[in-house]
Amino acid sequence: MTDMTGWSVERLHADHAQALREDKVLYDSETGHQRLRVIENPTFGRVLTLDGVVQVTEGDEFIYHEMLTHVPILAHGNAKRILIIGGGDGGMAREALRHDNVEHVTMVEIDAGVVDFSKKYLPNISAGAFDDPRLNLVIEDGAKFMKDSDETFDVIIVDSTDPVGPGEVLFTDTFYGHAKTRLAGGGILVTQNGVPFLQGEELTNTMRAFQALFDDWGCYMATIPTYAGGPMAFGWGTDGPGRDEPLEVLSARFHKAGIETKYYTPEVHKAAFALPGYVKKLLP
Repeated sequence: MTDMTGWSVERLHADHAQALREDKVLYDSETGHQRLRVIENPTFGRVLTLDGVVQVTEGDEFIYHEMLTHVPILAHGNAKRILIIGGGDGGMAREALRHDNVEHVTMVEIDAGVVDFSKKYLPNISAGAFDDPRLNLVIEDGAKFMKDSDETFDVIIVDSTDPVGPGEVLFTDTFYGHAKTRLAGGGILVTQNGVPFLQGEELTNTMRAFQALFDDWGCYMATIPTYAGGPMAFGWGTDGPGRDEPLEVLSARFHKAGIETKYYTPEVHKAAFALPGYVKKLLP
């Protein structure tokens, strides 16, 4: 076997692995839920792994966070209340709070340890989001919050880990049903649904649930280099008209928002819903 000393090897998939060189290990500790590590890589900068699986890197995090926030927020057009399930590194909150019309963001993270060390070791990702007075950080199981809360939100973003361990419950029909009850009229639910080429069943199961729950359901895609296996899918569910907004409307909203993005554009927004054949076959 090749010596992999000095490399972080991810073995999320049974027959596929990827490795990132570790120039330095900045943090390595187990909380009550999972093993947290932060390493430095020459290409991707600081990298956060949970139980050996890459969650976020300084180098390419903007793609993931921009596409899971700006797509639903700009599609909605008047999103004032946002719910984020997960997202302990603060990147999702950072992007949502860049919209001045967003009045309140509730972020529900199961593991306080993720938030604490992200503030210390990955401060560039949250970029001050945890200090924004519009943010309400709740340390709680996301599924329990979704079931017990009586609040409603214009956009719900499920920034979950993969469906193993603590994140598994966030991929169930019951969870998605509770999420729908938390949506205000015309609200949009978006979810992290893995890499369809390697995790097709994950997407299919979510889409079956969305088909039963929403008038407009499906997924859109983006490629994040450190998530192995090709483009990642993001689930989309709403009873509103959001996906049908024309390009000129999205462009006007984007211009009015006055934010600069590295990946998101209104054109990318529209194109992201055009699915390759192998992904279409995974939809019910």
